Amino acid sequence: MIQIAVFSDVHGNLPALEVVLKDIEERGIRQRFCLGDLVDFAPWGNEVIEKIRSLNIPCLMGNHDERIAFDIPVVPLSKHSEEETHARFIAIDHSKKHITEENKKFLSELPFHLKLNYKVEKKHWDIQLVHSSLSSNDTYLYESENDEVFKTMLKESRSDIMVMGHTHLSFKKQFENKTWAINCGSVGRSKEENRLASYLVLTLDEEKITPEIVQLPYPIDETIQQIRESGIPDYYVSFLKNEKVSIL
Repeated sequence: MIQIAVFSDVHGNLPALEVVLKDIEERGIRQRFCLGDLVDFAPWGNEVIEKIRSLNIPCLMGNHDERIAFDIPVVPLSKHSEEETHARFIAIDHSKKHITEENKKFLSELPFHLKLNYKVEKKHWDIQLVHSSLSSNDTYLYESENDEVFKTMLKESRSDIMVMGHTHLSFKKQFENKTWAINCGSVGRSKEENRLASYLVLTLDEEKITPEIVQLPYPIDETIQQIRESGIPDYYVSFLKNEKVSIL
């Protein structure tokens, strides 16, 4: 048996990341992977990057990481309210000003996706890790997506399982050929009702893969206080408190 942990979308929320990493350690899981979006919306962008670097956790380039690394202009998105659009511009600008040049360089060198192969006795398991899809790190694929979309991605990558993040909403879908499409949710900016820090544990046996979505409480009041003191808009405080804001 082999266990691996996969997490995504920390978004500068160091208290949430520390709780997830502690839980992974307590489970004795040594194989850890991050699907990207280390920055934006909470004030510990540098600290999150440095934590990932210091622990040598393989990490993908999320769309927010790419924007900060290469100073890509922010454009309004039609799905966002006027309030969220205004807050988003300010929050991303905060990251652009505060992430160090060394950390921006680290973000710029992250891989786009990663293919893993684990051998358990006589069985090889192929696991494809993406931020959002094979071709883009900014595609929104929800549980309601047509199954054929996921099946095509699995076929293209020749994988038994594909793990993604980006939407901040976890799900597990198994198909008739025993392949899986899984979203591990978000560590630091969950869009689920409970707002808990979410990550995925995969248990690999010779006969099967068993996925478990783990959701954990973290000191959210600490994150809220630091957002308020940082210059990041209070919109993101309301979001974490699950007050009435647009969360698309």
